[in-house]
This record gives sequence, structure tokens and C-alpha cells, in this order.
Amino acid sequence: MRPVDADGSVLLTSPDVGALLEAAVQHSGGKLLSWALDHIDANPSQSTTATYSALVEWSYGRREELLGVSARASGPVDTDSSAEIFADGQREVAVWIYPNDPDLPGLARAAYAESMAGICNVHRVFDTMVSPQQLELEMIGYRPRRRAVVRVRFGTQTIYVKVLRARLFDDVITRHLVLANAGVPVAPILATTDDHLLVLAELPGRPLAKAVFDPTDPCTAENLIEVLDSMPSRVCELPRRPPWSDSIAHYARMVAQAVPSLERRLEWLVEQIDQGLRRIPPGNEPTHGDFHEGQVHVMGGRVCGVLDTDTLGPGRRADDLACLIAHLSTIQRMNADQEARVHHLIRRWVPVFDERVDPVELRLRAAAVIVSLATGPFRGQEPDWERETAVMVGSAEALVRQVL
Repeated sequence: MRPVDADGSVLLTSPDVGALLEAAVQHSGGKLLSWALDHIDANPSQSTTATYSALVEWSYGRREELLGVSARASGPVDTDSSAEIFADGQREVAVWIYPNDPDLPGLARAAYAESMAGICNVHRVFDTMVSPQQLELEMIGYRPRRRAVVRVRFGTQTIYVKVLRARLFDDVITRHLVLANAGVPVAPILATTDDHLLVLAELPGRPLAKAVFDPTDPCTAENLIEVLDSMPSRVCELPRRPPWSDSIAHYARMVAQAVPSLERRLEWLVEQIDQGLRRIPPGNEPTHGDFHEGQVHVMGGRVCGVLDTDTLGPGRRADDLACLIAHLSTIQRMNADQEARVHHLIRRWVPVFDERVDPVELRLRAAAVIVSLATGPFRGQEPDWERETAVMVGSAEALVRQVL
């Protein structure tokens, strides 16, 4: 019989997890002084992974650490063997200390200047040999057990290191090269490593995520569509990745688990989106799969680069355009001027998107993406995550009501 807390979400968000953290730190030769929940990824009824910021007393002194814990309803998996396994009485859980992520073997090298300098020198990443003291490293994205991105600066030069899971590494490179060989502006690959690090050059221009706040339009809707339509037909030969809308019920459960008061509203969204999209075929257009302002670079009023080709595959153009609308509609913590600029762009771009794809489909798919994004405030333990989550759900409802 499964325990009541089969996926470990209750344990990993309660004070009881402290005993596991204390045991793991003690096993590594330290003493846990304090800890706080930092990030949580929950897959209801299946698994939960959480990280904790911690203060640890080691033999050489005190240091802040990031501790990770994974619990699974089905018990430990093969990669958990790279972590320490502890029992809490009901289940076995995997515990590790960053950067020794069980599913990201390259993270331990990517996180430190000493090893990163060695990688750069072996692969001739820069035009000269570098020392650790000359490198500036910044972790700009980390999803425990999924992926990480490290920005590396050497003087005026910048590179990015993607830390990937072993089973995805070759597929990610294949997808990247499909676009590169077709002339789509993606970042050049500078190096790959046996521990699944993908080293990329910096794209020109500025991220659209920053440029959306500029006083002038960063690019046109037509240009965004043009870049997407420039992807080669070879993309449609890649494995199909289900659109975000196919997982609307899954993400709604995740949000409802975090904020139970939203459950009925989420159920309504799932019903409306499922009914509205049920008869629409999967489509066979080349799609990016996760197209939003963080994946695009612009310069001189045009798109000059595209990032993160990991999700390329056949689909519908509405999937990509809806993803962009959803992300723009849910940017958090903007001031009044920034909010006005983003709303201006949405008003300018959406009518153009409506000419390229079905307007009803566009809004329903955008609403589904917003529900998936609504898992973010709780996952990242934002200070006001409950209110932010409710606002996002409200944005999804507003889009659906536009087409009822």
C-alpha cells in the first residue's frame, strides 16, 4: 500500500525534512546549522525534488550550501545511486550537496573556475589560454536534476555552458545543428564534453526579455513569424514534442496542489481548453517548442538570434505564438512604465498573429501555457507566490473568456 504522501511533497515542504538534511550533512562530515526551502519541483502522485539553502559548519569553517532531496512514489531510480540514499521510515530518498547533482554529472565541473578554465583551454574556446582567476562565472539558470546554464566571462568575451542530462545530450546537439545548418541564427557550438556540457558562443544583440521595455518596438510581429517560418522542414522529421496544452490537466493539478483554493477555477480552465482544442489535429509545421522573449535576441529592430533549440519538432505555429503571448502576459514585478510597454507590444503583435493562425486556437493555447507557468511562483518559492499564482490563473481565464 502506498504511503499517503506517495510523492514526498508533504515531507519535502515540512520541517520534518530537516532530519534528513541533518543526517546527509553529518554523513559528509559537516554540521547543519540552519536551512530554508529554496526551490521545489513537484509531479503530483509521482515525485518531488526540492533544494534548500543551508548554513553548514565544516572542519575548515562555515559555508553556505545548496542541498537537494528527491523522493519518488516508485522508489529510487538508477541515477539516484550518485546521491546518498536515506530512509525516512516510509520511503527512501536521494540527498546530495550542490553541485553534485545526480542527473547533471557535468555540473561539478561547470560550477568552478578551476575546472572551467581547463575546459576552455583544452577546447580552445577563447583565442588565448586562460587562468581560473581570469574567469567570471555566474549560474543564470538551474533546475535541479534537469538542466543548468552557466555564463562565463573572460574580459570582453562571454560564453554560455549548458549542463545537460546524459539521455538528452545527443538529441539537443542534433536539434541545434538542424537549425544552424539551415542558416537560422543560433549560437555557434564551441565545444562539447563527455560529461554532457554544451559550450556556446554568445549571440549578438540583446535579449528580447530586456528589449520589450525599450521605448521603441524591439522587432515586429511579422519578423517573429518570419524567423519561425524560416525553420527547415527537417525539423518535422524530429520526434514530436506534445504541446503545452496537451498537459493542461497535469499542470492544473500541480497548481491546485500548491493553492487548493484555485482548484475549481483550474478545473473550468481544463474543461474549456480541452473542449476547444479537441478537434484540432497535431500539425506538421516546424516549431521551436518553447518560444518566448527569453529565447530571442534582437538588434536594429529585428530578430538576430534564437536560443534553446532543445524542444524543436513538428507542431502548429499557434503553439509557438501562444507560448510567446503567455510569457509576455505573465511577466512579474514590472513597474508601471514597463507594464505599459509590454501591454503595448501585446496589442501590436496579437492582431498580426491572429492573421497567421486561428485566433481561438491561439488564445486557448496561450491560456494553457499560462497554467503551466503558474507552477513557477511556488516552485521558486517567490515571496508572494500565492498571489502571483492567482494572478496568472486570472490571466488564463481572461484569454479563454475572449473566445467563449
